[in-house]
Amino acid sequence: MIEKLRKIVRGVEADFADIRYEIRRDTKISLESRELREIGSNTTDGYVVRVLRRGGFGIASVTRFDDLDEAIHRAKDAAETMSRSGAAPINMAACPTVEEEVALKLDEDPLRIPLGEKVSLVRHYNDLALGEPGIASTTLGYSEVYREKYYVSSEGSAIAERLLTTSIAGSIVAQKGSLTQDIRVAVGGSDGFARIRNRDDVFIRRARIAGELLEAEPVASDSYDVILNPLLAGVFIHEAFGHFSEADIIEKNPTLRDKMRLGAKLGSDKVSVHADSTIPHQLGFYKYDDEGVAVRPVTLMDRGILAARLHSRRTAIAFGEETTGHSVAEDFRYAPIVRMGTIFIGAGDNSLKDLLKEVGDGLYLLDGKGGQTSGENFTFGAQYGYVIEGGEVGAMVRDINIMGNLFTTLKNITAVGDAVELSERGGCGKGQLNIKSSLGGPHVVIRDMVVGGV
Repeated sequence: MIEKLRKIVRGVEADFADIRYEIRRDTKISLESRELREIGSNTTDGYVVRVLRRGGFGIASVTRFDDLDEAIHRAKDAAETMSRSGAAPINMAACPTVEEEVALKLDEDPLRIPLGEKVSLVRHYNDLALGEPGIASTTLGYSEVYREKYYVSSEGSAIAERLLTTSIAGSIVAQKGSLTQDIRVAVGGSDGFARIRNRDDVFIRRARIAGELLEAEPVASDSYDVILNPLLAGVFIHEAFGHFSEADIIEKNPTLRDKMRLGAKLGSDKVSVHADSTIPHQLGFYKYDDEGVAVRPVTLMDRGILAARLHSRRTAIAFGEETTGHSVAEDFRYAPIVRMGTIFIGAGDNSLKDLLKEVGDGLYLLDGKGGQTSGENFTFGAQYGYVIEGGEVGAMVRDINIMGNLFTTLKNITAVGDAVELSERGGCGKGQLNIKSSLGGPHVVIRDMVVGGV
């Protein structure tokens, strides 16, 4: 396939052109309580063509090889129309020419596991959850996404890379009278089927938390000193800060662009933030983005100071900064956009016990549960929490929302834990879905966090 695409891209009359061909196979299994609601696999494929011509940029996608000439014609026509429109010319930052085939490195290949065995594993975890006291229902699903990507450019790059993510995830609902409480559960990653085997403890523990929430009191709305656990800290840093680190988000927003200028002091000295999709075996791992640029580790914030941002080739040259390898598409239907891969707060020096003592009295909040951002302000739900009294974990609380301003909150982080944990299931809906968007961090202490009941 690479040679066929190379031959075609060499014939494109343009300042730059690339073609991405992708085969995608999705396997899904879905249970609602004990009822099997969905099972099956679907394979699709297609091509995305991009053309840069006289400062105009055109994109077209097709699903058949025989239609590539038409796609190139449409992309060229779009580029020339854009060029004639008077729009600001587009340029692409230089990047090394690469020829490489990147193979999967898996601990037990999911593609070789019979579908029936996958169904049995989902049923097993589902039965464990339903067997715990107070559990009324479950929604649990298996997801397997295989992507086989081929990329060529008129500059000479030719890259083949295979990616595969596997997860079992869903929600567990407990009920007592008219009160219901739900907890999310997820296991998975990009390193093979072995990742989701022998995870009984996760499903049992999450079901028990759901049951315990039935006896918990709603949180009292107030301002608290809080500890966020790694996954809730990850949700905060992804949603409230990470998107502002994507160059295309702030590019046309002068106010945010000024606030997010490199060298600005945005957080406390305790806060460093990293984007690193080169970490092996993690959900957000990949080697090349969908523009053929090698992804590299990026320290976005260094001890409170904004140090870098994430780029496509277009935004890198527009900002006068280096490429980072963060231009990613959901699949063959889309052109790539600037996306986070693995983003997390860097580790500090404190154990959780140390952090509890530092807070003294406050709240310990765990795991994200939806939310929204509006400019630099955010509201997120926590799945559950505990009162902290005298530096010790006390009674469980429920129905929790946290809210605040990004920049104020970053400066109110006064201590950071010594162990980073990353999520096992991804998902980011910026324009397209990115299932390889992983997040996390250590435990963090935030002073004066506004907390409200749901």
